[in-house]
Amino acid sequence: MQVEIRHAPSFAVARCVLSGGEQVKVEAGAMSAHSTGMSLEAKVDGGVLKGLKRSILGGESLFLSTFTAPAPGGWVDVAAKLPGDLRVLELDGSQAWVIERGNWLASDASVVVDTKWSGFKSLIGGEGGFMVHAEGTGKVVVASYGAIDVISLAAGESVVVDTSHMLAFPDTVSYELRRAVEGRSIQSMKSGEGFVFHFTGPGDILTQTRNQQQLLAWINTEIGSRE
Repeated sequence: MQVEIRHAPSFAVARCVLSGGEQVKVEAGAMSAHSTGMSLEAKVDGGVLKGLKRSILGGESLFLSTFTAPAPGGWVDVAAKLPGDLRVLELDGSQAWVIERGNWLASDASVVVDTKWSGFKSLIGGEGGFMVHAEGTGKVVVASYGAIDVISLAAGESVVVDTSHMLAFPDTVSYELRRAVEGRSIQSMKSGEGFVFHFTGPGDILTQTRNQQQLLAWINTEIGSRE
């Protein structure tokens, strides 16, 4: 599969170009257009239990759309729910990628998409907790809300990233999920910061410049003020 991204970085669309018989897995509802002759199958990838785990815990759809190209080949265009950029991750089997829930968009059929536990935040809030885990070989398309920043860490180098701005990172990077203000929950509430990731390299951390949780909070406030 080849991936061509256009309209980046604000309203990116990815075109997944397939050879004859090649398949691509797409998040349900993410397809915006495709060439004629493509066949579509919506199914629970990996079985019902794995699909429920990915849906309930990982924030992805229960069903995935699998597109198969006809003999001459074809293409599928995919787009995210929110305005922003797209990035293609190249998996060679040596490492998996951990992706924030709701940001996986599409991948080669050879890539296994599962759910990974990232920490304790989901027990008391709406961020972090379970995230998407992609492993195997092939391409993975991830979507951001806003632009994508890459923080490259050398061996032993560290960085702190807010959970709502984290997009994706390789599982070879070590991390801890902590309070923004250690041991002081009241100060965390006052500062508006909840939990953060402490990453230690080597590796690349992908972040998104906008915060989906803040968007939802603003929408709820606007709706409430007009009732």
